[in-house]
Amino acid sequence: MSTEPTAAGKGLRPARTNATRQKLFDASMELIGERGAASVTVDEIAAAAGVSKGTVYYNFGSKSELIAQLLRHGVDILKAQLLEAADSEGTGRDPLLAMEAMIGQAMDFMAEYPSFARLWVSENWRIPSEWQGTFSVLRRELLEVIGQAVERVAKTYPVDESVSRGSLETAIFGACFVVGLDRQTYNPERTRDQSVAAIMAIMRGYVLKEPAPRG
Repeated sequence: MSTEPTAAGKGLRPARTNATRQKLFDASMELIGERGAASVTVDEIAAAAGVSKGTVYYNFGSKSELIAQLLRHGVDILKAQLLEAADSEGTGRDPLLAMEAMIGQAMDFMAEYPSFARLWVSENWRIPSEWQGTFSVLRRELLEVIGQAVERVAKTYPVDESVSRGSLETAIFGACFVVGLDRQTYNPERTRDQSVAAIMAIMRGYVLKEPAPRG
């Protein structure tokens, strides 16, 4: 048995891992988005993914572990997109443009996987939650990516030092999920750029204006 660590601290069985996880991720997110994690059965997930129930248990062991690893899978996709945006050509050396690109990628992720965003928002702050430990690990990883981007801004621009860095990172993190999900659910007429601009207003409020030269 593989000893590869997972977000829930268990080994992931090696068979057909990547392809199976993507199939199960897509199927599970659609079902969970419709009815919630508690109401969806392994049989339904397997059928929607086009795999056997035995394949689900062979690869994940249980429904709880399946959900935990699907959360990990979704966050890995989101992290990769954020890091690619931060390092992409075209942002130049301006960390505010890099942050804007990252938020744009977050909006694209919410548009592609709205059910993942719903699962995150509905379960992440539920106490107790079956996946509280998993959420804690994944949340910390995403905040670290945002924190690195904020740090680059702070090294380039004068910023408001009275603002708690941790609170700022959390505000941007939460806004990406809430604004992205609200757009998908209630305000589809809002454009991606409008959503990005609204979240960037938080970041731009952290950056102090350079003093105007005296005439």
